[in-house]
Amino acid sequence: MRLHRVFVFGTLKEGFPNFGTNKGRRLGDEFVTCQAYPLFLVGERHSPWLVDQPGDGLHVEGQVFEVDDSILAAMDQLERVQEDDGYLRAAIEVEPLKRGVAGPAIEAFAYLKKSTQLRPFEIRVGPLAVYTLAHAALYRSRPATS
Repeated sequence: MRLHRVFVFGTLKEGFPNFGTNKGRRLGDEFVTCQAYPLFLVGERHSPWLVDQPGDGLHVEGQVFEVDDSILAAMDQLERVQEDDGYLRAAIEVEPLKRGVAGPAIEAFAYLKKSTQLRPFEIRVGPLAVYTLAHAALYRSRPATS
């Protein structure tokens, strides 16, 4: 069984709407991206999008989980990585969030949206440094398909 680190910044965070899919083991407390990324709430569903534009936006806070292959597959399904309009799972660098103290950086997967998918008129909120419970209250799950 292989284990993978996944940086979650939105609905997969502990206590957030899609956390039920995330059955991993949380590492540490909070983490932050080593590079700035644009994080927006997008569309009528107010979905959190971390856009694959390193160097733009803000350093984004989130959590890191260690997950096995089956949990990673479930996350991939939720994030629709196989779909043209889905997220891209990519490795990024994150470090523990300790105000004023730099921690050792680690590599973790994150679910990013390609910049070509973002239409500026669909941005509802952002850029953000952290996705909060107030943001999650705006989120609407994708309708179930039959």
